[in-house]
Amino acid sequence: MKKHNFYAGPSILSEYTIKNTAIAVEDFAGTGLSILEVSHRSKEFVAVSDEARALIKELLDIPAGYDVLFLGGGASMQFCMAPFNLLKKKASYLDTGTWASNAIKEAKFFGEIDVVASSKEANYSYIPKGYSIAGDSDYFHFTSNNTIYGTEMRYDPDLKVRLVCDMSSDIFSRPIDISKYDLIYAGAQKNLGPAGVTVVIVREEALGQVDRPIPTMLDYRTHVKKESMFNTPPVLPIFSVLQTLKWYKMQGGVEALEQNNLEKAAILYDEIDRNKLFKGTAATEDRSIMNVCFVMNEAYQELEEEFAKFAAAAGMVGIKGHRSVGGFRASIYNAMPKTSVEALVQTMKAFEKQH
Repeated sequence: MKKHNFYAGPSILSEYTIKNTAIAVEDFAGTGLSILEVSHRSKEFVAVSDEARALIKELLDIPAGYDVLFLGGGASMQFCMAPFNLLKKKASYLDTGTWASNAIKEAKFFGEIDVVASSKEANYSYIPKGYSIAGDSDYFHFTSNNTIYGTEMRYDPDLKVRLVCDMSSDIFSRPIDISKYDLIYAGAQKNLGPAGVTVVIVREEALGQVDRPIPTMLDYRTHVKKESMFNTPPVLPIFSVLQTLKWYKMQGGVEALEQNNLEKAAILYDEIDRNKLFKGTAATEDRSIMNVCFVMNEAYQELEEEFAKFAAAAGMVGIKGHRSVGGFRASIYNAMPKTSVEALVQTMKAFEKQH
């Protein structure tokens, strides 16, 4: 039976990415060596790294004055690297979920943190609005997509202070005005490749502005200078990221991906809103097109476990909601085919008929 992979991360990858990575595990670029054992300084792998960074710049239309880095430690490492490198006295943060909250916790080690707004009181079911950001903030940090709660900010804030964003789960899902940002970071394991590499896009001019000494490995300038080769980078994940980027270009780029994502999300949200058994958990205006969160309606809550088993029997994998929210979560990242979303909808309709 075909499996429909709705895991939130590590998550679905394109068949193109998986196939080409599997080939490289056997024989990388005709070297007679596996990608698992090749030197990161070999000309063949340096070419992979260079091409991947160039494709990121092309697909996201990154202007001059920015560097693209491949780093380890996940987005969680960036929670401290960002303030280490950019926070002089005070920064503003928006609290929209677990990962935003974790970023706030780490930033407090480096200076004053102004949490401008939070939706914690409503279990992060919406994106706060109408808040103000102090003009003397060194930067404003937000998490664009909240995987656990299914909310998303699908726009680029227009601010007078520096802008920092955790785009781990929605990077490449829509066009971005990079010029508004000073730092963007994204763990690869949701929309780019396997776990183990983090993509960082940083404005060169934003670096070197703090007085504190920064440990070598945690200084973005180290990795800019060495083109992400200061230490051994995660070779296999970077190779897989390149395959995904090639596939994105073949799909027509970010604009085409966004259109497909909007269509997939509409199909699923329409069914959630129509089906008497289910209801969405995120505020309608803030619904994510990457992570669709829903629960059983109050009158049918006792059917939750039964639906989980019913969906699993139909080939649905990874739709259980995060433990802090419960219910269900369908992660429909770029690589998710529309047919899988349609299969989930048919499963929901079939379960409704039984009840």
